[in-house]
Amino acid sequence: MTQYPTIADHGLIGDLQTAALVATDGTIDWMCLPRFDSPSVFAALLDPAKGGHCRARPTGAAYRSTQMYFPDTAILITRFMTEEGTGEIVDFMPPVTEKTATTTHRLVRMLRCVRGRITFEVDIGPRFDYGRSRHATRVLADGAVFDDGHTVLTVHAVREPDEPRLARFEVVAGGNLHGELTLHAGQTRGLVLESDALSPPRTISPAEVEILFRDTVSFWHRWLARSTYTGRWREMVHRSAITLKLMTYAPTGGIVAAPTAGLPEQLGGERNWDYRYTWIRDASFSVNSLLALGFTEEAADFAGWLRERYRSSGTSLKIMYRVDGSEDLAEQELHTLAGYRNSLPIRIGNDASGQLQLDIYGELLDSVYQADRAGLRIAHQGWQALVELLGWLSENWDTPEEGIWETRCGRADFTYGRLMSWVAFDRAVRLATERGLPGPVQDWRRQRDLIHAQIWERGWHPDRRAFTQHYDTDVLDSSLLRMAQLGFVAPRDPQWLATLEAIDRELVTDSLVYRYDPLASPDGLAGSEGTFSLCTFNHVNALTRAGQIERARLAFEKMLTYANHVGLYAEEIDVTGRQLGNFPQAFTHFSLIDAALVLDRALGVAH
Repeated sequence: MTQYPTIADHGLIGDLQTAALVATDGTIDWMCLPRFDSPSVFAALLDPAKGGHCRARPTGAAYRSTQMYFPDTAILITRFMTEEGTGEIVDFMPPVTEKTATTTHRLVRMLRCVRGRITFEVDIGPRFDYGRSRHATRVLADGAVFDDGHTVLTVHAVREPDEPRLARFEVVAGGNLHGELTLHAGQTRGLVLESDALSPPRTISPAEVEILFRDTVSFWHRWLARSTYTGRWREMVHRSAITLKLMTYAPTGGIVAAPTAGLPEQLGGERNWDYRYTWIRDASFSVNSLLALGFTEEAADFAGWLRERYRSSGTSLKIMYRVDGSEDLAEQELHTLAGYRNSLPIRIGNDASGQLQLDIYGELLDSVYQADRAGLRIAHQGWQALVELLGWLSENWDTPEEGIWETRCGRADFTYGRLMSWVAFDRAVRLATERGLPGPVQDWRRQRDLIHAQIWERGWHPDRRAFTQHYDTDVLDSSLLRMAQLGFVAPRDPQWLATLEAIDRELVTDSLVYRYDPLASPDGLAGSEGTFSLCTFNHVNALTRAGQIERARLAFEKMLTYANHVGLYAEEIDVTGRQLGNFPQAFTHFSLIDAALVLDRALGVAH
């Protein structure tokens, strides 16, 4: 039987242009090159037999492994305890911070023996282009080269210059490189994987690798030192911030929703999507959360990314783009891989890119407004672009749409889309009046007030005593948990408290929150899904603002127990507590930050 690790059984490393997942058994089983949204080189997470992997672990089966991050960094340490000794794999990618995209990326795997004696077995078997491309393997004196004619992956040996070369490594079935390495206490060896290397394989000394390690530690410590957060949940908040940074594509400032594709929202089901792209919504939320922690560079970079999208898109925006801003996201199904625990189809690309989702304009304008409050004033051309976007929104906000959850069963008048359209006009009015910026402010006020009245008239369901998913249904929707957070309704308004009570009754289970009931509101897809972690943290936020601080804190603390061993979250959690969906998920991590900040403030006032 094929063995799959659990989705949560991984840590994330990256270099700000791509990323990799490392399982607790020492296997790199997901990595795309040269970008987040490029074809995979390692995809054993979707098919252990055919997906490709880079594995390093102790020989034999008698070992125990644990995993941790080097404190306040994105450097992952996988530790192995055996009868003969204790060893470590230190995995990291030296950050590529330049604003120029590159196809050359390095992944360092330091193999260490820290006590006793340990023998590592190493197996490197890339499968280029999601396993669709065959490759040639060459073993040389100082390493090896894998080449499929498009991408070249070079393996550099980490050893002392006077040691024997790779005599014990050989090419085995499938063009994999396999070998063993015995280390004694205090020894460090390993390998460096490099894509499209500018030179042949070479010997890299442990001292040289140690310098790369220290430089990478220094990068992450300098970056995290900008944080202003000093609250109760520092470790989890900072891990979430680092995770959001790892999902940022440095050359453009685009932030991916997740670095993976095809991980299921229901085991064996069809809800398997490709999240390796930049959604206007997800990136705007992520920037807001980073801004709230004192990180401003990411907001400025994302603003530049947005300016380029507007220039190329015209008067309106797509809901998502590739990290370089291109729009070729045509969805296709992969037939070369088995799917995570046989969850098919595996989709690459995303046809939701052609949907109308009106909420993105509110998230965008709120991000601009929050950046302005943090001291990042919008430039003249950027403001002019927003004025034109709002002109388009004035004519289109009252249009049926697919909504935030990207349903595939037709359009509707989604309350959340109207709410965020209200936010767009509200933030534009605030920016114009507070900063003296030119624009049709009276028209924006009129549009804002029309939307406000419409939501109260048609979004409120008197029989349900709650705001509902769209105007023609009585179905509840957890996206609306943000209504008070956004300032649309007073956090203790009786009708808002009634909505919270209704959501508690129908969508909350032991503090975890479903998006909506797909049986009551068909979304065009078969099957069901787990609770949605974004909504759970948004529920904490809403409870806190409503004055239910003890309930909120308990829900927050419970939610922290669902994080994986290194503080990461996927998109959803099933009834067993298992994480589901693409991993890690930006949605979950920025909402964790938001909930921690508001709860910290409330507890400070209460005590």
